[in-house]
Amino acid sequence: MLNIARRGVRNLHNVPKDLKEKCQSRVVEASLSLIREKAKLKGGLIRALGGAKATTALLGVPLGHNSSFLQGPAFAPPWIREAMWCDSTNPSTEEGKEIDDPRVLTDVGDLAVQELRDSGVDDDRLMNIVSESVKLVMEESPLRPLVLGGDHSISYPVVRAVSEKLGGPVDILHLDAHPDIYDAFEGNKYSHASSFARIMEGGYARRLLQVGIRSINREGREQGKRFGVEQYEMRTFSKDRDFLENLKLGEGVKGVYISIDVDCLDPAFAPGVSHIEPGGLSFRDVLNILHNLQGDIVAADVVEFNPQRDPVDGMNGITAMAAAKLVRELTAKISK
Repeated sequence: MLNIARRGVRNLHNVPKDLKEKCQSRVVEASLSLIREKAKLKGGLIRALGGAKATTALLGVPLGHNSSFLQGPAFAPPWIREAMWCDSTNPSTEEGKEIDDPRVLTDVGDLAVQELRDSGVDDDRLMNIVSESVKLVMEESPLRPLVLGGDHSISYPVVRAVSEKLGGPVDILHLDAHPDIYDAFEGNKYSHASSFARIMEGGYARRLLQVGIRSINREGREQGKRFGVEQYEMRTFSKDRDFLENLKLGEGVKGVYISIDVDCLDPAFAPGVSHIEPGGLSFRDVLNILHNLQGDIVAADVVEFNPQRDPVDGMNGITAMAAAKLVRELTAKISK
């Protein structure tokens, strides 16, 4: 398996510092320029068409090196896109929106994460670049970002960007088998298992509701209490179902952010994930929560799909199709 964690940085030690910084800056600017120009093009087209108050804009962030186990989620964005447009299905969402209408769904491409890392960009700077790419999308009304991961570490810079751009905190609905709220898992403050600790520390969320949790230890519960997180574990889901299927979020803040880790689903529905955890949500459970949610969805992400573990070879594996449908149904909630 390709070790993407260490690619690109091992041969830069003998490069003069000023030359390295100059080269990094050029790569950063080129990477952001591509997102900027695509967002301008798509935003301008949608404004010319008229009739859209909010349009979902896909942004891929193929980052996998902050995963504590497997790094396959870095390869997920193209698999999700391919499954979305597979001829085995049609462009209608369950609620009747047509994703082949550019006023409903558009795409600004992927941030060049590996190229940035190949140039020696460290994680502090990389997280800032992810945030900047999200802000570039949001600058082009009526675009709202739906970010394709990538591991769950991307949620921190994305939520930070959304909160900073909108000028205040959001409410977050987080569906996951794990709370991802370690202080610094294995010493990595940007670990995919620590993203929501960074979000809560930064004050970027007023409420954080975590649903589907079934792998949580003492630190996860203590961190949850520390930050006032509402954790809904699968062992009590039957009791919590009515509440979770009738959520109303975002009043008094800047809107609602939804983060879906594909492993919130039971592995019977989505086996192509790095951390397989039985006893999860059914696909219909997730759709019921999403479809019934009341609130203004300002941004979202779908993360942790690992195509290297999807049991069906090719772009149309079962988990790829599941992730694609999650993206389609999120699009229907965001766009209006």
